[in-house]
Amino acid sequence: MNILIVEDEIDLGEILQDYLTSEGFTATLVSDGELGLQKILTEKWDLVLLDLMLPKRDGLSICQEVRKTSQVPIIMTTAKVEEIDRLIGLELGADDYICKPFSPREVVARVKAVLRRSNKSEEPHEEGLRLDKERQYACVGDQCVELTSIEFRILETLLLNKQRVISRDLLLKNAYTDHRVVSDRTMDSHITKLRKKLQPICNEDIIHSVYGVGYRLQIS
Repeated sequence: MNILIVEDEIDLGEILQDYLTSEGFTATLVSDGELGLQKILTEKWDLVLLDLMLPKRDGLSICQEVRKTSQVPIIMTTAKVEEIDRLIGLELGADDYICKPFSPREVVARVKAVLRRSNKSEEPHEEGLRLDKERQYACVGDQCVELTSIEFRILETLLLNKQRVISRDLLLKNAYTDHRVVSDRTMDSHITKLRKKLQPICNEDIIHSVYGVGYRLQIS
């Protein structure tokens, strides 16, 4: 599988390249944003490791540009932990986020996990989770469960962005259309109730918590 690393810290990029190569990947390293964007758009990649802060063009604008025409899996990296909430809130379409400093082994593990999710999401799911908007039901096969309006909007947001981490702020914004102010604890309570309703029809917990960030809908 072909991995593109867009990273201006050459030493770090070469370490990641070596680790990925040792795991059987073909890894290519570029060190500026303009060249990175050009290669993403003109060559075939199975996944892109994209740094946020790059010379010539930043990772934020690169991800936005790529998502206009491609759904290639993207893992964004940043040196600032506080940036992750902002990135997710902007709905860039990245598949995962890693904060520096990180272990190269962790990056390899994340790459493998995103590729697994990406491959599964491309498979047909005739009996997969679907939403009945008119009745506000969530269904799997012929089994359905009724949701509240808030629960339905939360699940709808997660399903539209399945396999991606969605921040609590974005879930709250989409769930409460009257823009009332509610706490993170309120969202956690909705998620708990939603999990209990979905467990019997999905036979697994499909809403995964990402500590300090938000939630991901992971459908096997």
